[in-house]
Amino acid sequence: MNNTLSTQLLFELSKPGCRAAQLPECDVPTKPIDQLLPKDSLSNTAPPLPELSEPDVVRHFTNLSTRNFSVDTHFYPLGSCTMKYNPKRNERLAALPGMADLHPYQPESTLQGMLALLHQCQHMLAEIAGLPAVSLQPAAGAHGEMTAMLVAAAYFRDRGEKRTTVLIPDSAHGTNPASAAMAGFTVATVKSTPEGFVNLDDLTAKVNEQTAVFMITNPNTLGLFEPRIGRIARTVHEAGGLVYLDGANMNAILGVARPGDFGADLMHFNPHKTFSSPHGGGGPGAGPIAVAERLAPYLPTPVVAKDGGGFRLDYDRPKSIGRVRSFFGNVGVLVRMYCYIRSHGPEGLRRIAEDAVLNANYLLHRVKDFVPVPHGGRCMHEFVASGAKLKSDRGVSTMDVAKRLLDYGFHAPTVYFPLVVREAMMIEPTESESRATLDAFAEALAKIVEEPAELLHDAPRDLPISRPDEVQAARKPVLRWKEGD
Repeated sequence: MNNTLSTQLLFELSKPGCRAAQLPECDVPTKPIDQLLPKDSLSNTAPPLPELSEPDVVRHFTNLSTRNFSVDTHFYPLGSCTMKYNPKRNERLAALPGMADLHPYQPESTLQGMLALLHQCQHMLAEIAGLPAVSLQPAAGAHGEMTAMLVAAAYFRDRGEKRTTVLIPDSAHGTNPASAAMAGFTVATVKSTPEGFVNLDDLTAKVNEQTAVFMITNPNTLGLFEPRIGRIARTVHEAGGLVYLDGANMNAILGVARPGDFGADLMHFNPHKTFSSPHGGGGPGAGPIAVAERLAPYLPTPVVAKDGGGFRLDYDRPKSIGRVRSFFGNVGVLVRMYCYIRSHGPEGLRRIAEDAVLNANYLLHRVKDFVPVPHGGRCMHEFVASGAKLKSDRGVSTMDVAKRLLDYGFHAPTVYFPLVVREAMMIEPTESESRATLDAFAEALAKIVEEPAELLHDAPRDLPISRPDEVQAARKPVLRWKEGD
């Protein structure tokens, strides 16, 4: 196969005079451009844009797309990311003219259908969270975390309390400390027990009158549900602090347990994880937050409110932290989330969690004999295996295994996270995958760990690029590929 088209840049494919589109002759009076724009705004030369025919453009991007791993092309067991299949019907529904063609500056009277949908989203998320007040405005999960921390800061400020510290377990997502710090808090780490749970002695020793929030992911990043979450919440609440639930792992308890019921005061959702909106290439995203009743006055403005027989955007919230994003949030993502929730209904959402947990436990038992799982023989929606024995016995690293999986047609799991497990492989199959897919992945992993170390050090071997210097690739990316490189 000739891969020239898929590896050359558009500028290298350019041929003078080629066109991908031909415009009709202008049917209105024309003027020279220098009469329409200031002369000092005009360039003396045309911009050096590539010139290609339509087939050249289509083939270039189609060939590039075949080099991608995606959830539509491969099994994607990326732990903590919940890379489930995105139903295409949600894409079609979100693209309907009545959804996609609205403009946020339209009068509210012409947005009643969308406002009704967003109002229902608020109520559905409140019910799922067990927390009564919701903001749809945050633009991503980490943005939701930060927004919740700003809400907490406003709450304590309004009460005249100077609380400065946020406590976070050592197995937390990396964005948790960053979100707390950006909201103005000092971060202190709470240690884990050898079993992977919150160390209650360490928590009790660190909770005091300066504690504002305890941030916890439950189930945690080891794929374990914290069995003493009620006691943890009481410890924090008795000290006057708040409990924040990182909703990254809600896929494990969706419709089964509600964070508000086991002590959370604030939380965020990841629609791209829990409710199957596309992850995107870094965006767009959404990170709605749900909070307890006493925190509702501090939510960002606006929120969608019912007004008689219609709906309005409520800006009259004097204690609000204000806007954290333009308009109403990333509405296209929220529409996809709405369609997903309505398609499944309450019983379907619970089934999602049950199937995700079933798949994860099935895969855990398929692989634990040749890739040890240090924390427990059972898990929730994901588990963390360790390649430490492979590394010590044969010099094969987790990175070697991850790269070799690409040759077998599987995306690698999350590696080297969480940091509390040496040579970590964090595996999450989600509810989307069949038993056949899980079996194929387990069999590939079993073969890989028996392959010669020399082969694995060079993996991937069957792809156009093998093992680049990843640090250099991030710092000094090479954007031009040449035959033989």
